[in-house]
Amino acid sequence: MALRNAVMAALLEGEASGYDLAKGFDASVANFWMATPQQLYRELERMEADGLIAARVIQQEKRPNKRLFSLTEAGLAAVHAYTAELPSKPSTIRDELLVKVQCVDAGDAAAVRAAVAERMEWARAKLARYERLQAKLLDGRTEEQHLAEAERIGPYLTLLRGMAFERENLQWGELALGLLDRRAAVRSERP
Repeated sequence: MALRNAVMAALLEGEASGYDLAKGFDASVANFWMATPQQLYRELERMEADGLIAARVIQQEKRPNKRLFSLTEAGLAAVHAYTAELPSKPSTIRDELLVKVQCVDAGDAAAVRAAVAERMEWARAKLARYERLQAKLLDGRTEEQHLAEAERIGPYLTLLRGMAFERENLQWGELALGLLDRRAAVRSERP
């Protein structure tokens, strides 16, 4: 998947500046796509040159002028074409922490354990952020009401996936820490 598809998905929410997109990426598509602000700004330039988005300049007095981006008809057509394509193979996990866990028996087990615990803290923080976003999306409605009334349900569905991912990270972390602790206890009992 290209970054442009994630940008177009974010712009389905409405007009946004590059800054707002970079900030909003963390609250909207970060549960399935990460990008640095530099990558995002470069992609916005390419997408504008390709006619997928249009920019409108907002004059500001004490700040630099702001450019607000929105999808063009060509951009909406590209979203439609993209969603009609067969998906590529499922993504694979490329996670440095898992490489360290793989090496735990020959490495520094305490450092690996600490890294797993830190990952769990990150997962807790992301899950809390996603739960706040869920409450904001639901806005006092039940999930059934939201699904019946919301103009778009894609953001909610991807949010649920992000929440499930972070819950699974926590579940795996608890399992991994428990097994590491059990193994350390067994090894310490040996003569």
